[in-house]
Amino acid sequence: MSARVRRPAEGCEGASLQGARPGVFRVFVHMAKPGAGRCGFSPRLGDVIPADLSRAVVHAVRRAVEGGELGGAGSVPERVVVERTRPGGVGEYATPVAFQVAKGAARAPRDVADVLARLLAEEPGIARVDVTGAGFLNFTLAARSEAALVREVLGAGVRYGYAAGGRAADPFCWAPSVGPRERAVREAAGRIAASQGQSYGQERAAMAVAPVARRDGDVIAAYGQDAARWAMVGVPARETPAFTPGLLVQDESNEFFRVRYAHSRARALSRNAEQLGFDAEPGEGGGTGGRELVRLIAEYPLVLEAAAHHRAPERLVRHLVAVADALLDHQHHVLPRGDEKPSAAHRAQLALAEAAGTVLAGGLALLGVDAPDFL
Repeated sequence: MSARVRRPAEGCEGASLQGARPGVFRVFVHMAKPGAGRCGFSPRLGDVIPADLSRAVVHAVRRAVEGGELGGAGSVPERVVVERTRPGGVGEYATPVAFQVAKGAARAPRDVADVLARLLAEEPGIARVDVTGAGFLNFTLAARSEAALVREVLGAGVRYGYAAGGRAADPFCWAPSVGPRERAVREAAGRIAASQGQSYGQERAAMAVAPVARRDGDVIAAYGQDAARWAMVGVPARETPAFTPGLLVQDESNEFFRVRYAHSRARALSRNAEQLGFDAEPGEGGGTGGRELVRLIAEYPLVLEAAAHHRAPERLVRHLVAVADALLDHQHHVLPRGDEKPSAAHRAQLALAEAAGTVLAGGLALLGVDAPDFL
């Protein structure tokens, strides 16, 4: 579908962009000064992932300002917010950037949104741009090739989702007075921030971390390093983590077990496929059951970016649980059954499972939790 700009009927409201809640991912993109960066640089989206959309919005604002359509440099905001639309909203993603730009441009937000919508509609990876309400921009992305996404994940490995300039975190050194919860949360937040090319220095002092409750005692000795760390990073830093016997239960009732088990299943599927004489080959064979898994894998970079900005490792925890559950549903469609011979669809389904396993391995590593191949 070619990109086009469409206004919904008058009275339609744009997606609400206030607040945040589980499942809503917000992307904060810092704006460069007009004229900064490589001369003539234009990010072409092609197969769009959600994180690419934020960069396209940045570029559109800069083009409009430098082209004189939206006033001078004062109308360029320091950062742009893009988030998923809420149920009942228009499109898949939305941004209130027109309201930020309108003041400096001395224009109505709706007029600013119209200018930006026209520029963004030129991007081949955007199927539609809607201007709603008083000036919200709403986006529907063109369908992305499953094969292209899977190739990207398998090519990047556990660094999939890292931003340009992303890196491994520097070694952590803690004073003896720093408790295990504070170490776990700050280390996870630091790794995620580093993966997005962000520094993690001055924010440490401002990040309040609730300690483990005294009644729980030595949780690392009681539950093990990985299970204890999972529980400590799985809730917001200001909240006290809960430790129950269920954390050690090895069945589907335990999210910690499900995530690591799903990773081990992805590895087992690869071993089983090798025994059957076929390898993974990215394709479009994920089928109906794999669509949710494809969506979650595509959104992983956006989750990392939001978790880095908010210093919120628990956002990554929630996403890994969703990926694991989707993978455990998908696993039943990967291997041939009975006398069935391996087909292109099986190879594509295996590649999708391996991509999901890669996301789980990378996410667990950022949290400081081991991802076993056998479980």
